Amino acid sequence: MTVGRILVNWCAVTPSTIEAYLLQESSGRRYPLGEGQTWAIGRGDGCAVMLDSRSVSRLHALIQRKDAGDFSLVDLGSRNGSFVNARRVSLPLVLSDNDRLLFGDQELIFCSAGGGASLSIAAMNTRNMPTTAIHTHSLTTIVVVDIRDFTPLARTVSESLLSQTIGTWFLRTGQITQRLGSWAQKYIGDAVMAVWVHDHPESLATDLMKALRAVSEINTATGEISKALPLPGPLRIGAGVNTGPAIVGGAEYTALGDTVNAAFRLEAATKQIGLGVALGARTFQELALTEGSSSPFAKREVELKGYEGPSTAWGISFDALQEFLKGRP
Repeated sequence: MTVGRILVNWCAVTPSTIEAYLLQESSGRRYPLGEGQTWAIGRGDGCAVMLDSRSVSRLHALIQRKDAGDFSLVDLGSRNGSFVNARRVSLPLVLSDNDRLLFGDQELIFCSAGGGASLSIAAMNTRNMPTTAIHTHSLTTIVVVDIRDFTPLARTVSESLLSQTIGTWFLRTGQITQRLGSWAQKYIGDAVMAVWVHDHPESLATDLMKALRAVSEINTATGEISKALPLPGPLRIGAGVNTGPAIVGGAEYTALGDTVNAAFRLEAATKQIGLGVALGARTFQELALTEGSSSPFAKREVELKGYEGPSTAWGISFDALQEFLKGRP
């Protein structure tokens, strides 16, 4: 019998009274996942799972315990990536008992408290489940939300507090975007990209309102996280929203194309215009909003990196967006 099989069988018979943990096969060391909601993985001081390898980023990934008791793995934009059963993780992935996790050249085994029965297909909400098939030129809305001044924050707080902050923010952001119909979410360093796929043209305006509501709720959640954690100052975010054709699908459940690139540039442009949210021209057009002095959206000409000449964006503050959404479906 191989060592791998011994480990699998041992995890399977572990009593459910033992808390979940990560097992490092090479050393036999266990990292308990008992107290708390998030555990940082990396080689930096303060990480709950500290891995002594240069192939591992200082803050590499997070394990999160969700409200339902499931454990998810989130990669934090690590240099060498995070893998579960040899598959790269690009968005939070629910773990099952005996999953093999690879961070750089360090392999760990996830052992759950109750023997690790994974969610059945029937129990999953498949309403917005992505597809592995590639679809070209799907009409999409891309929302990019980024934490402002994250690099200075990372230099002034402990890595344990930093991982708790980003992990909590990722968790809340993912919950909000999924509840409001996002097809998929991608977590990139200190930013989140959420994708809405518009399969039915008649519901496009409704989908766009959901995307804007998600942006507003993420801002509210960011403020709540700031108050709940001992941070040196309030967290602030910026958001870019862009509508257009994109390539969606694939094994990593992502979106690609100019519409995606412009959404990232629009988020960066919020600093130029001094407003929290920037909409692309087509997003504004599809919402059937009107220009004028009474509109909460301000028309701005912005320079988007990598694009020739100025582009039109429509900016709005988070306070004005929250007011705009009141009473709307």
